[in-house]
Amino acid sequence: MRYATSIVWFRRDLRLSDHVALARAADASDRIVCAFVLDPELLRSARVGAPIVSFFFDALAELRGALRARGSDLAIMEGDAASELRDLAKRSGATALYYNLDYEPDASSRDVRVAEGLSVDGLEVHSCVDHTYYGAHETLKADRTPYTVFTPYKRRWLERCESDPRPPVDSVSLARKLVGAGALGATLDVPEPEAYGHRRSGNFQKGGERRAKRALDAFFGNAIDTYAERRNDPAADGTSHLSPHLRAGTIGIRTCVQAALDLSRGGGTAAGASARVWLGELIWRDFFHHILANFPHVAHDPFVAAAKQLRYREPGAEWDAWCDGRTGYPIVDAAMRQLNTYGWMHNRLRMIVASFLTKDLLLDYRLGERYFEQHLADGDLASNNGGWQWSASTGTDAAPYFRVFNPILQSEKIDPDGAFIRRMLPELAKLGGKAVHAPWTLAPLEAEALGFRLGRDYPEPIVDHAAARLRAIAFFAPVLGAR
Repeated sequence: MRYATSIVWFRRDLRLSDHVALARAADASDRIVCAFVLDPELLRSARVGAPIVSFFFDALAELRGALRARGSDLAIMEGDAASELRDLAKRSGATALYYNLDYEPDASSRDVRVAEGLSVDGLEVHSCVDHTYYGAHETLKADRTPYTVFTPYKRRWLERCESDPRPPVDSVSLARKLVGAGALGATLDVPEPEAYGHRRSGNFQKGGERRAKRALDAFFGNAIDTYAERRNDPAADGTSHLSPHLRAGTIGIRTCVQAALDLSRGGGTAAGASARVWLGELIWRDFFHHILANFPHVAHDPFVAAAKQLRYREPGAEWDAWCDGRTGYPIVDAAMRQLNTYGWMHNRLRMIVASFLTKDLLLDYRLGERYFEQHLADGDLASNNGGWQWSASTGTDAAPYFRVFNPILQSEKIDPDGAFIRRMLPELAKLGGKAVHAPWTLAPLEAEALGFRLGRDYPEPIVDHAAARLRAIAFFAPVLGAR
């Protein structure tokens, strides 16, 4: 089918390169209209916070600038997506709509409404796989049922990658097909986060396709060499920092996978081994989207049905202490301070603080999941939910219920010199040795010499980990122990 004019509806794919819907529309259309619809209800909801809104608006502004540099523009609208896109189609004479799939349940429901509304007007609607490397229903077992365990899913993913690779698509060489800016009519300015109740911070990571490319180049030009050995060290700048870009779609997943594949084929080098480890993390991302799409109940309930019987403790002072980074466990508090300050948290730390909340404090994982969603620039429902349910032992292929991270041992393992703790908790800067990981072990005379007093300069632990571990096992065993 050939179209005179098609709309490309941007959502969480705010870039021009390696963009499947854009490439498909360019192949089938003479002219392309680019559009974005602001959802005020979502932007003002508890589902999002300032870091992710700021990141998205940065990316939106850069995308508009890139289109304007090509003589076109981005039609920015606000309100109900179906109504706004129908009006745009009438103004532009478009007869088709292209968009990239989003597996979040609310997004899927919205997309159905949009498709139904546009079909009434005679428009053809085309959805494309772009946000994940493979579609959520493409990588299945031999009996066509979805995988629920990561390792066989990864094996199948890698096998498919050999026979059915998805290289980056050429979606940039289409400037001649973009409609002129004047043909779009009235369009909104890119808003500021404050318009929806969010406050910008200079500490938040900034979004945009150019920044994403620089981050990828920097990662592969430096940190990738030691990624496998340093990725769990929160004091080292050893990760890609691409997760917010993948969340907002300022970089294509195919671009990232191709970079990893190219380097991983370099034999037995350290960089090649690291690239394979990083590729595994990208496959984990696909896996969690695969789970969300095939088992959408995980968006609000445990993956494991039996886990619905768990009766968590009610949030109170301990919940407030966890949120504020005042638990008395330095690695937990440093991680939460990183989150609250920068809108980002190192992945290993996410596992530690999640285990502490769900196992040491016996609080509902959904509380932590929502807190992360509100405070992370990379707050992706599929990955965030997958990580929290893994830590809480309620998810697919999750940690066993009796696995309770020891925050002191974890701290000594991943931050042995206490460099990260001292950076985020300067009130502990004077402490050395084991005391920086467990301040209550500091000898009284040494504490006096340092002018440090537990309970005054830093909180006492809100829970005894050894007792909390036994309590957690006793809590989970009756419900999850028979699985």
